[in-house]
Amino acid sequence: MELGGAMRGYVVFLRRPYAGRLLGATLLGRLPNGMGMLAVVLHVRSDGGGYPLAGTLAAILGLATAAGQPVLGRAMDRLGQPRVLIPAAWASAAGFAALAAIGADPLPVAVAAVIAAGFATPPLEAGLRALWPDVLDGPEQVDAAYALDAAAQELLFTVGPLLVVAAAVANTETALLLTGALGIAGTLIVALSGPSRRWRGEPRASDWAGPLRSPGLRVLLLSLACAGIALGVYAVAVVAYAERQDSEAASGLLLACMAGGALTGGIVYGARRWAGAPHRRLPWLMAALAAGYVPLVLAPGLAVMAVLAFVSGVFLAPVLACSFTLVDRLAPSGTVTEAFAWVVAAVGAGGSLGSFVAGVGQDVAGVPGAFAGAGAGGLLALTLCLFGGRTFHPAPAQPTPANAEASA
Repeated sequence: MELGGAMRGYVVFLRRPYAGRLLGATLLGRLPNGMGMLAVVLHVRSDGGGYPLAGTLAAILGLATAAGQPVLGRAMDRLGQPRVLIPAAWASAAGFAALAAIGADPLPVAVAAVIAAGFATPPLEAGLRALWPDVLDGPEQVDAAYALDAAAQELLFTVGPLLVVAAAVANTETALLLTGALGIAGTLIVALSGPSRRWRGEPRASDWAGPLRSPGLRVLLLSLACAGIALGVYAVAVVAYAERQDSEAASGLLLACMAGGALTGGIVYGARRWAGAPHRRLPWLMAALAAGYVPLVLAPGLAVMAVLAFVSGVFLAPVLACSFTLVDRLAPSGTVTEAFAWVVAAVGAGGSLGSFVAGVGQDVAGVPGAFAGAGAGGLLALTLCLFGGRTFHPAPAQPTPANAEASA
C-alpha cells in the first residue's frame, strides 16, 4: 500500500461518526498519563524532597495505575463504560488534589493520595479499543485506528509534559490540579457519547486468569513492562538532566522530543503495509527501540541530547502498534478488552519501576546513572522477545467454556 493511500485511509476512518470525537476525547482524558509522573516529581522536589522520594512516589503512582487498569477494565465489562469511567475520573482527580494540598508530608497521606490518583485512572485506552469494532466499518478501518492510536497517543508525552512545565511556572500545585481536571474533561466526553453508553461487554469465561491464560500474551506483557522501565527511567532522568543544565524547560523539551520521535515513527509505520507476520516483526522493532535508548547514558549538551531523545522515540509507537495486533490474536475469546487493559498495566508497572531505578541511579552515578536504566530496560525487552517469541504464534481458537458469564 502506498503512503498516500494509507493516509487517505486515516481520513476515511476519522470521518466515521464518533471516530474523531472518541479518539480526541480519549487523548484528552489520558493526558494525565503523560503528566502525572512529572507533576509528582516536580511537586516533591519543590517541597524539599530528594530524588529517591520523588522517584518512589512516581513509582507508586505508576504501580497503582498498573494495578487499577485490569480491575476497572473487568468492572467495565460487567457494568458498562459510563458507570465505571466517570466515578474513576473524579476519584483520580481527588487524589492529585490531595497531593497538591499536603505535599510530601505527612508521607502516609501523600502515599495514599498517589495511590488513589493512580488506581482510579479511567481505563480509556482499553475502552476505546473495545468501541472501535462498533464504530468503524470493517477490519481495515480497525487496523487503521490501531495505527493512528499508537501514533497519536504520543501526543500525551509531547503536550502533557509541556503543560506540566507551563503550569509549574505558577506553582507545582497548579500542575497537579490541571492533571486531574483534564482527566475528568476527556472522560466525560467519552462516557457521555452514544457508543460508550450503548456498549456492553461480550460473554466470557468465568475463570480468574482471563487473558493471562494465554502464554504468548504473558510473554508480550513482560516484554512491554521492560520497555516501560525505559520510559519510567526517562521521565525522572530528564528532570535530573534539566537541573544539571540549570534549565527549567529542558525536562519538558526532552520528553516532547522523545514523544515527537514516537509520533513520527508511528505515523510512518501505520501508513504502509508490512510484509510478514507481526510476531516475526516485533523483535526487530524492539531491537531498534533498545538501540535508541543506549546512547542516552552519554547525557551530552542539550542540542545533541534533543536529537538523541527524538531518535530514542522513533520505534516506540511501532512497537506498540505491532503489539496491539498481537493482543488481538493472542487474547482468548471474550477477553480482548481486559487484555488491552493489561497492556496498559504492564507498561505502567515497568514505568513505575523505572522511576525508582532512575532515582537511585541519580544518587549513585549522577545523570548518566539515571539514564543507564533506559538502555537496560530496552535490552531486557528485546531479550524476552527473542527467547519467548515462539509463544507469539496465535493458538487455535478455543471454544468458550460452558460456564461463560455475560458481562452486561
